Amino acid sequence: MLENNDKYFEVLNSIKKTLITTRNKIVENANKDLVLMYYNIGLKLIENNKWGSSFIDTLAKDLKIEFPSLKGMSSRNLRYMQKFASEFDNDEFLQHHVAKLPWTSITTIMDRIKDKNQRNWYIIESVNNGWARPVITHQISLKLYERQALLENKTTNFDETLPKPNNEQAKELLKDPYIFDFITTGKDMKELDIERELTNNITKLLLELGNGFAFIGRQYHLEIENEDYYIDLLFYNLKVRSYVVIELKTTEFKPEYIGKLNFYLSAVDKYIKDKNDNPTFEILLCKDKNKVTTELALKDINKPIGVSEYKILSEIPEFLVNTLPSIEDIEKRLEMDY
Repeated sequence: MLENNDKYFEVLNSIKKTLITTRNKIVENANKDLVLMYYNIGLKLIENNKWGSSFIDTLAKDLKIEFPSLKGMSSRNLRYMQKFASEFDNDEFLQHHVAKLPWTSITTIMDRIKDKNQRNWYIIESVNNGWARPVITHQISLKLYERQALLENKTTNFDETLPKPNNEQAKELLKDPYIFDFITTGKDMKELDIERELTNNITKLLLELGNGFAFIGRQYHLEIENEDYYIDLLFYNLKVRSYVVIELKTTEFKPEYIGKLNFYLSAVDKYIKDKNDNPTFEILLCKDKNKVTTELALKDINKPIGVSEYKILSEIPEFLVNTLPSIEDIEKRLEMDY
């Protein structure tokens, strides 16, 4: 027997950590080499485009003869390489962002997004969040760029109530509207019913909320001066190092909601927040909102609050629903790209 079991497990865990880190680097470097090889092949195809499209078909057949076990050299994939080289520059963005994605994720983004700014945004988000191809497809179909990246669509007072750069980070997390397509029951649900559905599907909820959210509790209890208070949903966001209060309303936004939210934020900052945490902020989810009314209600409030709409499955247009992969498909295929 080993004389010092603690020391043995320390060595074991250290070696395991080294193996995992090295394996991940090998996979990442192999993927990058593959993507850059495809890019260089694409350049050669562009240079010899004078021979027409049949040239690629012939090339694919000859490569199959020369390398019968080599995958990825079909005429379809060769045309993707040509498109890849024609639509991206061999620059720092290619090296440090695009080349970190699996090839199937790159082709999916190329097929679905034509605007360069949107395309680059989805690439960066995919790298930062580790999205697999089904998740990328899901996020593009639900227009995540329009809901999250376009700050002018958002109704908050974060600029006035949060320090820089915390205000911009919080705004970047916010979406409008939030899409809860995994809630399949009718439109007349009560707030507690929606909360229950959200927390029963916590993995799907966290996917929609986005990067860095950790679930703390539902109907989170606070006792203040012998009075009981309950926060609908409480989260912590690791990216901005802040507690996030989420309140649900099954009606359109009303100015009187703000007073209660302001109280909850003060309570979390006083009784829960650590001194190293950034200020707590609130996301109020309503069925509808009037932008002018909401902005006026937030104008002189000293706590950070953002107001967004939310949609459940029955409220999403049918033509859009039919284009989405199911959440189950996404969960099953998260690890398939490599």
